[in-house]
Amino acid sequence: MTGFVYLVGSGPGDPDLMTVKARRLLDEADVVLHDKLPGPEILGTIEAERREDVGKRAGGEWTPQEYTNKRLVELAEEGKTVVRLKGGDPFVFGRGGEEAEHLAEHGIPFEYVPGVTSAIAGPGVAGIPVTHRDHASSVSFVTGHEDPTKEESAVDWEALAATGGTLVVLMGVGKLPDYTAALREAGMDPETPVALVERATWPDMQVATGTLDTIVDVRDAEGIEPPAITVVGDIAGTRDRVVEFLRTRT
Repeated sequence: MTGFVYLVGSGPGDPDLMTVKARRLLDEADVVLHDKLPGPEILGTIEAERREDVGKRAGGEWTPQEYTNKRLVELAEEGKTVVRLKGGDPFVFGRGGEEAEHLAEHGIPFEYVPGVTSAIAGPGVAGIPVTHRDHASSVSFVTGHEDPTKEESAVDWEALAATGGTLVVLMGVGKLPDYTAALREAGMDPETPVALVERATWPDMQVATGTLDTIVDVRDAEGIEPPAITVVGDIAGTRDRVVEFLRTRT
């Protein structure tokens, strides 16, 4: 009898921000295939014998997506209930769409379980709303880490610079020098506020702010590392007005 796969978003990392359904499915699943992004507080609630790490491994190696796809099918064909656990939301730069297609191609029933995306929650817990009537009436979400097999980037930084509003870059710490330079070259004001939010909602969350012209130096000085979100736009400058009274964890 064929099992079932749940593509589950765990939210930005704080266990309290998981959905009730996600928590229930984690408790009921036979096997949980997870990345690193759900964070230790969430992963620590799952017994070791029910967990399989398909994220980053020792030595900097990554589990190939092809292996994860194959493993999901194998487990389901064994009749198991499987949770594919991802940070944030599975369908926001989480490869959930690829996995859904693979499951469908192999006749495996599945369900998508939304999660709080870090693209919104990350800036928010740092005191930065992605939209604001006085500052930004639009928001664009961009990946800073595209498929390395692509011959050229699918991100049009020139168009994004001209669009205005808020720009949120996920997985973009390493490529920060490249796209900040691209935005400046496209005409974006070098004094545009920029914020970096590392490990949003985690106990060791860190926030660093600067401008389009200074943020690379700020990143290096503050030691900002992945996973982190980049927020570009006037809205990033509003953090200073609320941060004194902001409480992100209780």
